[in-house]
Amino acid sequence: QVQLVESGGGLVQAGGSLRLSCAASGRTLSGAGVGWFRQAPGKEREFVSRIRWSVGTTSYSDSVKGRFTITRDDDKNTVYLQMNSLKPEDTAVYYCASRWRGGEACAASGYDYWGQGTQVTVSS
Repeated sequence: QVQLVESGGGLVQAGGSLRLSCAASGRTLSGAGVGWFRQAPGKEREFVSRIRWSVGTTSYSDSVKGRFTITRDDDKNTVYLQMNSLKPEDTAVYYCASRWRGGEACAASGYDYWGQGTQVTVSS
């Protein structure tokens, strides 16, 4: 059974930075795709970023491109999301998710395992 645990959320002022972590247990992330999603109150869950573990390819939503960076740590079986130049509109619960189906996915339905989420609040 795969478990994903997010951490690193919190309250930050606009323009600040946070680094989210997604630690996996139960299965190595080698060969997996890992995505970050977020959900603000009253809105649907939206794609933020993803990484293909084996080759390191990444992608980002237009709203975070140039501000957020996704990376991985093989030894720690962990994925990170470095968030810089945060804006109030980045406020949401952030979730990480994983898949082992092959290929790449930006839709939430393409992921099989999810963490519990971590709250990010950006004040203006």
